[in-house]
Amino acid sequence: MTQAGQGQFIEVGIGDERYAIPIAEVHEIIKTPGLTSIPGAREQLKGVLQVRGQLIPVLCLRARFGYPETAYTKATRIVIVHYDGGRTGIIVDCVHRVTSYGRIQAPPPQLGEADEAFFTGIGQRGEELVCLLKLDSVLQG
Repeated sequence: MTQAGQGQFIEVGIGDERYAIPIAEVHEIIKTPGLTSIPGAREQLKGVLQVRGQLIPVLCLRARFGYPETAYTKATRIVIVHYDGGRTGIIVDCVHRVTSYGRIQAPPPQLGEADEAFFTGIGQRGEELVCLLKLDSVLQG
């Protein structure tokens, strides 16, 4: 199933990999401020932060996908997304650009159920392929 690219995406980086989030689901992108940790929270929940009076849980996409942890850099950002009637922050290594894709294909079935659950498709621009994140699945559990 191949379709023409629909809408715009924010392309983010984790290590050498690129992922894309639909721009309609992004509230804002901020630098990484100090987080208040939550004792006993699951590994990928790095804490909470307060943005304009609202407490926002912050998850690390690197931890969620099983990448080893690294120190935050000047390029590290928190992408605040709309989720479950509120907002949630996602820590990414960097934000590359706002973009659209010429073609979007369904993830191949060989990825398996767990990996396929995280992605709505694969965006293609020229020879470059980027996994399009399914935020509901990524942010659950």
